[in-house]
Amino acid sequence: MSSVPHHLARWTGLAGSLLLALAALLGGTFSNGDLRPSPVSVWQGPNGPLILAAWLVGTALVAWAWWSLRDRVPSARWALVTAGLWLLPLLVAPPMASRDVYAYACQGASYAAGISPYEHGVSTLPCPWLDTISYIWRDTPAPYGPLFVVLAGAVVKATGSLTASIVLFRALAVAGVALTAWALPALARGCGVPVGRALWLALAGPLVGVHLVAGAHNDSLMVGLLVAGLAVVAARPGRPGPLLTGGALLGLAASVKITGLVVIPFAALAAMTGPYRIRTLVRDGGWVVGSAFATMVGVTVAAGLDFGWIGGLSTGGAAIAWTSPPTAVGQTAEYVARLFGAHVNALPVTRALGVVVLAGLLLWLWWRARTRDPLRHAGLALAATVAMSPVVHPWYWIWPLTVLAATARRGVWYVVVALVGAFLILPDGTGLARWTKMPGAPLMTLLLIWAAVRLVRSARAAREPTRAAEGAD
Repeated sequence: MSSVPHHLARWTGLAGSLLLALAALLGGTFSNGDLRPSPVSVWQGPNGPLILAAWLVGTALVAWAWWSLRDRVPSARWALVTAGLWLLPLLVAPPMASRDVYAYACQGASYAAGISPYEHGVSTLPCPWLDTISYIWRDTPAPYGPLFVVLAGAVVKATGSLTASIVLFRALAVAGVALTAWALPALARGCGVPVGRALWLALAGPLVGVHLVAGAHNDSLMVGLLVAGLAVVAARPGRPGPLLTGGALLGLAASVKITGLVVIPFAALAAMTGPYRIRTLVRDGGWVVGSAFATMVGVTVAAGLDFGWIGGLSTGGAAIAWTSPPTAVGQTAEYVARLFGAHVNALPVTRALGVVVLAGLLLWLWWRARTRDPLRHAGLALAATVAMSPVVHPWYWIWPLTVLAATARRGVWYVVVALVGAFLILPDGTGLARWTKMPGAPLMTLLLIWAAVRLVRSARAAREPTRAAEGAD
């Protein structure tokens, strides 16, 4: 395949970003927008065909430009400048692809008024902007950590208006992206990954501009703190001061979203000097783990909250989409049962099995990471966490994508997943996965079976040299 000129990719991506901003301007997630949108309602609404065309072509252009330079970025500076150029149009665009920023505002209003968002839904206040929030989320507790709840309360208290709150939430998201851009080079250098490639994969993808910047998701803060914490730990293993700092940053990340906890055991392995020993793990990794959990407890107590935010994670299960493999398997089982005239509720079973499988995968990855690339395994652990979650939104894939961009020397499967995810949500927040359960769920199930077979074969092939060597002895 012929090489794509760098300047052509840069300006093609910018054209795509401008089209995405146009789609947001004409059909984004406005405060007075339809709370029950569908692809049909978007098409039939004002400027529907133009909105869909701008979104589709814009996403395709950014995705193509990002993919075409995945392995040949001219320099780290070039990657940063280009990624920043692509983010500019979306920085000033209306919110798009999600209504979560309105939920942030209402949860912040609840906290500012002295109501715990972990005990009551936003309808309790009532929130002055309750009409902007989807019906299914009005009476559910917040699933976010205490640090973000405090930040949301401060944003609402400082502004007092919905528009100004959205601006500040977007500023927080941009701060998270900037923190990632600052910390990622150190992490990449420590892992032997080209810095330009790492920055390009982590910051220039279509998910970042649409969901982190335009959508103002708090995942941006979590990812920035995660990368910073891992970078500090990896740079100074065995030294208590840096390890305490790195652990605190990881604790802050988990205090934004609890999923940040997944990387802490792997960071403990990265903190060791010398080969793995339990004594070394306790001596060095203990600083990271202790600091992370002390930070989480300290933030929770300082905020005047309890640990109800951990239980709030279960509220996300109300959304049903085949982008979650356990959910897709449950949907497929139900479809098959209907062919035989039976009606079963398989989702609770397959989602519970997904949690069990995830626990096994995390233990296995940690065990492997004792002797090889603990930071890359941290990225794989995040990928497993996303894949086995009962609900998977496209922007969740930014978590493992960012860490793997700086720690994985080869492999592009996570880039492919991010590219597919970029096409799954319309500008007004309509999730196409909800409207494509058939054939989406069966196809995802088949993909899961194929991946499992590949893993089993790879594991068997890896054992063969060992067996051959033992036989020769």
